[in-house]
Amino acid sequence: MIRYRAFTKRFGGQLAVDGLSMEVARGEVVALLGPNGSGKTTTLKAAAGLIRPTSGDVLLGDPPRPAADAAAREVLSFLPQKVSFPEALTGAEVVEFYRKLRGAPADRVTKVLRFASLNGAGGRAVGTYSGGMVQRLGLAVALLAEAPVFLLDEPTAALDPDGLCAFYGIVERARHDGRAVLFTSHHLGDVERLADRFAVLVGGRLAARLTATELKDRLSERGVMRLRLAANPAGLLVAVRAVAPAATWAGEELVVPGPAGIRPRVLEAVRALGVEVRGLTAEDGRLDALYRELVADAPPGAHA
Repeated sequence: MIRYRAFTKRFGGQLAVDGLSMEVARGEVVALLGPNGSGKTTTLKAAAGLIRPTSGDVLLGDPPRPAADAAAREVLSFLPQKVSFPEALTGAEVVEFYRKLRGAPADRVTKVLRFASLNGAGGRAVGTYSGGMVQRLGLAVALLAEAPVFLLDEPTAALDPDGLCAFYGIVERARHDGRAVLFTSHHLGDVERLADRFAVLVGGRLAARLTATELKDRLSERGVMRLRLAANPAGLLVAVRAVAPAATWAGEELVVPGPAGIRPRVLEAVRALGVEVRGLTAEDGRLDALYRELVADAPPGAHA
């Protein structure tokens, strides 16, 4: 549904995106991550038909059409990073205006205001809305056409808790309905909760792409178990390191990095020496730490 083929974009002498190739299939949610200036917004705007590739292709729909074609725009809804609407209009009037532009059925106004948790504020002027409510109004507008492709640029940036709940529901519904969703986010919790895959851009280049299963495995490998023990007899650390080479003492805790699968064997090694375990905590690796590693491991040119 969304396909980038060696997509490259230059703005004068500035290379914004360099040879990006990736796809988002029907019923799939892909999160696009990267530091500021990495090319995420340029990538989304190219799919929205707002900018044209310097080279390569960006295709939408089935059958695929160049994103810049008018016919391609009929299959997508785009939520830009910053949305604004005339403050004198009510939320319902804004949605009605865009409904007519998109040719959506009249009953969509009430439905999308409800989906975006604005059904109680549709009669109020936009000028009275908080930043989170304006963002939710943008979501309502993006929902109007029931398009098969969703492009969402930092959709959760200003959302309040009600807006976040609404957004999560919108994305889950889009997946269930077989739509293709590509969104950017600096909120890594959104990625962990929503995305089937994620791609990392650094300096306009694709630094990594992982499926949800691969992500889970990578995070598991970076997990940590912490043990509070009653004693530290001679040979304990040596015995534990035979199972978990990176194990170390930190204060009064034995810290054991590594995947969850090694933890039972570590406990067996500790108990074999007759040491009492007085406390245990365990957690998987954090996505933000993995993200920093992926950025650091990117080719030197990708940091330009």
